[in-house]
Amino acid sequence: MTFSNDAWDRNAALYETIRTMPFNRELAAGTLSNKKFQQYIIQDSHYLMAYARVYAMASAKADTNELVITMADWAAGTMRAELSLHEHYFEEFGLDPVTALDVEPTPTCRGYTDYLLATGAMAPLEVVVAALLPCLWVYWEVGCSIAEDSIAKNPFAAWIDTYSAPGFGEKCALGRADADRLAEAASPIVREQMHEAFHRAMQLEWMFWDAAWRQETWPVS
Repeated sequence: MTFSNDAWDRNAALYETIRTMPFNRELAAGTLSNKKFQQYIIQDSHYLMAYARVYAMASAKADTNELVITMADWAAGTMRAELSLHEHYFEEFGLDPVTALDVEPTPTCRGYTDYLLATGAMAPLEVVVAALLPCLWVYWEVGCSIAEDSIAKNPFAAWIDTYSAPGFGEKCALGRADADRLAEAASPIVREQMHEAFHRAMQLEWMFWDAAWRQETWPVS
């Protein structure tokens, strides 16, 4: 069994918890409050900037020209997505890109990005790639699930279309293939570390959406 299939099987119950959480149910129903979605896209913007940096760190760890290019391409693609997020979603949902990014990351967003950045700095390439994979895969699966359940004229249709589009599915497949290739040559110890990183990132994916749902703020100022 490939690493990615094994990892998904191990985390199937957690994925189902993510898929059916209140934030995603209301997104599909079109009833999610604009305030909650605004907080989500602001925090997602902070997250994507860190995510791109971790792929750049992965590129520096790569030991073949092909891997250097692959990881650098992921970093560049993520930054392009970040710019698109600013131009499209911020405007559509009534946010000024400049003032929106003055909002500091929530505790959960900070925890997730710090985890990825620490992994990028200290872990082997195989583990870094495993930690980055759930973001791609969970969004693809959740996007497709929401697209199936979504109401007509959903106010969040642009977001749903982005993550259920065949092109995004192709990106997910490429991310899985990267992880699988690295896992094939990894030692049993490193492969298990990859599973641990994948699971932790899956947990943090749930926490990220839950934080937006709860309108999380720092408990003390």
